[in-house]
Amino acid sequence: MVFQVKSKDELKPKALKGISDAQIEPHFEKHYKGYIAKLNEGWLKWQSVDTSKANQNLSDVRTLKVEESWNWMGTVLHELYFENLKQNSGQISTALKGEIEEIFGSWDKFKQDFIATGTALKGWAVLVLDLSTGKLMINGLDAHNVGGFLNAIPILVLDVYEHAYYLDQGPARGKYIDAFFENINWEIVNKRYEKAKKAYIAVK
Repeated sequence: MVFQVKSKDELKPKALKGISDAQIEPHFEKHYKGYIAKLNEGWLKWQSVDTSKANQNLSDVRTLKVEESWNWMGTVLHELYFENLKQNSGQISTALKGEIEEIFGSWDKFKQDFIATGTALKGWAVLVLDLSTGKLMINGLDAHNVGGFLNAIPILVLDVYEHAYYLDQGPARGKYIDAFFENINWEIVNKRYEKAKKAYIAVK
C-alpha cells in the first residue's frame, strides 16, 4: 500500500487583516493542494521505477526524488504558514520574546532582519530553533527545497512567493509582509517554540 497525504482543510485561514480571502483561496486550493496531488502522484510512480537505471544526469529516479523534495517541502511549509496565520490570536509569549531580544538585540531588530530576509529571498523566511545550538535563527529559502536548515524546527513561517500576495498587493511585497505581522497566530507560534525547546533539551 502506498502512503498518501491528505490536505488539512482546517488550516485554511479566513478574515485576515490585509490578506483577503480572495488571495487565500487560490493559494490554498491551487498551490498547497497542488503540491499534495503531485507528491502523491510521484509516490505512486515510484512503485514502478527502475532503480537500476539511476544516474545523476537524466533518470526517472533523479526526476522523482527532486520532485519529491519540492512537493514535500511545499506541502509542509504551506501547512506551517497557513497554521501560523490568524487575526487577533493573542500575544507573543514572554519566553519567546525574551529569547528573540537576547539573540537579535531587540524585537524591532528581529523584525527588521526577518523582513529583510523575506524581501531578499524568493521563497520563504523562517524563524527556526536550531537543535545543534538551541538558538533561534532566521532561515531564508529561495525555493521549497533550496536553502532549508537541517536539524532545525520551524517556529514562524512566511511565504514570499508572488502567489502569496500578488492578487492583493501586486508587486508590493513589503505591504504583504507588514500584513503578515498583523496576522500572526501567536498561540500556535508560542506552542511551536515551547515544543522546540523541549526537543532541544531532549537531544543535547
